[in-house]
Amino acid sequence: MQARRGHAGSMNQSTPASGNIVEVENLGKHYGGLAAVADVSFDIRRGETFALLGPNGAGKSTTIEILEGYRDRTSGTVRVLGVDPQKGDIAWKAQLGIVLQSSAEAAHVTVREQVEQFAAYYDRPRDVDEVIAAVGLTEKSRTRIGKLSGGQRRRVDVALGVIGRPQLLFLDEPTTGFDPEARRQFWQLIRSLKADGTSILLTTHYLDEAAHLADRVAVIADGRLVEIGPVDAIGGAEARIPVVRWRDGAGLHEERTLEPAAFAGRLFAATNGEPRDLEILRPSLEDVYLGLVAAAGRLPTSAAETTGETAHV
Repeated sequence: MQARRGHAGSMNQSTPASGNIVEVENLGKHYGGLAAVADVSFDIRRGETFALLGPNGAGKSTTIEILEGYRDRTSGTVRVLGVDPQKGDIAWKAQLGIVLQSSAEAAHVTVREQVEQFAAYYDRPRDVDEVIAAVGLTEKSRTRIGKLSGGQRRRVDVALGVIGRPQLLFLDEPTTGFDPEARRQFWQLIRSLKADGTSILLTTHYLDEAAHLADRVAVIADGRLVEIGPVDAIGGAEARIPVVRWRDGAGLHEERTLEPAAFAGRLFAATNGEPRDLEILRPSLEDVYLGLVAAAGRLPTSAAETTGETAHV
């Protein structure tokens, strides 16, 4: 999380007539002959959690930095909170919350001192104690940040990201390095922020995280938008056909079918009992994502790209 410099001034709560909090049309970013982003279009609706997914080097970071106003685009139209990010002033920036993949909080100050410092950058900050409580750090409020666990420091990052009452919160790989319990606790925090009316743009290599948190997802590969839609519909019906898997004397078998229960029933009848290792598998968001990326000609270079073990780019 990067500190805002100076007071935010009066906030201009501009809202596009469409009701979308982000609108991107034909976005392009070129470096010489290299297209980091090419003809990408999407929108983010007010109050939704939107996940932008893709392999390393796909163009996610470039796209997000353009939305945040940190990087200029080469072509296309972008509006965030009704404003072109290239022209966003300090009042516009004050409406954004940004939680980076890594942060540089002062290790020698306490949680409360750090949150108070950031609150001072805004004219209408949230109540410091309420924010600390919302991220589950009340008992650690007087603990120096350097003594916190990694998961607790990420909670500080989120506190700093929401203290200014942002309309849009950017979350970049928020749970990288978390243990399973800490991830689940963090998910509940994100859900509470959404319930409070905060719109969220999430990037993550954890596909189960996107499935649990996002209303819609967009998949980007090689700088191009591959697919966009609700979590339970992305990829289309064909990509979500269940698979029946079983084993017999000839080895392992799989069958994709729209009627897995009926197919399994026929297997029971054919084998006069339950087939060995019988499973009915319904494709997860990760399965659909990998299929979309493979179809786009950009398979992950390693398992780490889908587990979050590599750096976000």
